[in-house]
Amino acid sequence: MHTVLGANGPIGEELTRELYRRFTHDIRLVSRNPTKVHDTDHLVKADLTDPDATDRAVEGSEIAYLTVGLPMDSQLWEQQFPAMMRNVINACAKHGTKLVFFDNTYMYPGTTTPQTESTRFEPNGRKGRVRAQIAKTLLNAMHAGNINAVICRAPEFYGPGKTKSLTNSLVFDRIKAGSRPLVPVSAKTARSLIWTPDASRAMALIGNTPDAYGQTWHLPVDPHRPTYDEIIRAAAQVIGRRRIRYTVLPLAAFTIGGRFIDQLKEVQELLPRYRGDNIFDASKFTERFPDFIVTSYREGITEILT
Repeated sequence: MHTVLGANGPIGEELTRELYRRFTHDIRLVSRNPTKVHDTDHLVKADLTDPDATDRAVEGSEIAYLTVGLPMDSQLWEQQFPAMMRNVINACAKHGTKLVFFDNTYMYPGTTTPQTESTRFEPNGRKGRVRAQIAKTLLNAMHAGNINAVICRAPEFYGPGKTKSLTNSLVFDRIKAGSRPLVPVSAKTARSLIWTPDASRAMALIGNTPDAYGQTWHLPVDPHRPTYDEIIRAAAQVIGRRRIRYTVLPLAAFTIGGRFIDQLKEVQELLPRYRGDNIFDASKFTERFPDFIVTSYREGITEILT
């Protein structure tokens, strides 16, 4: 039995498809209101902040994949993520279940220094501190030998379907709606974005590779890191337009807007990484899994917009 905890987000759904395609049809989907991806999926309703519910959700699983996402709300993250992580670690340790944790880069410093698996945690805000806390909690449990686990870390998403990210909402969703795209802070700095189906496929591969455990892995990205200007130019070519005009939102727009709009306030701790090049190094994965095919930015943009 492979169990997906947080099953109905974009990462969890594509992970379920990849597990079914390549590894097993014995899949349990866990969330507050799970829905089937395949007819054979087993559904379990559970609140992972509840220790007993988490224990029942994990029981009988060979591998559990923790892919839970929460809305951009610092207080909610502080209240729920640490409890979820504690409960999942305890349940996996009790039942001898391997854990694959889908992580992000909120805890990394917002500098132009390339990010590797050994980059120090230097969070720039409340959500980053939560992500650092839960990653350290899992690392400590791994180092103590309490659990057999692996961390799969991804940069900002872009992707089809339910994918939610700053780039999707400000750029691609607006282009699809016929509106002018909005670029956070700078259109001329390099971006590291991960195609959500690639992230899920890579996580399934790592979770089913025994010697990958006990480590942190950066999930694969297209090694060409385009600027937003290049992304929007490519989008124009895909939809057959000569040019798409865009508006760059300066830091001040988020600072002022954050006084009135919670979403803009919640994004502010991430803005330093838009001011300069954002280089997410996934060479460790590429060297270990050389046959993994990464979706190019042009292929991803085409799928989103057509």
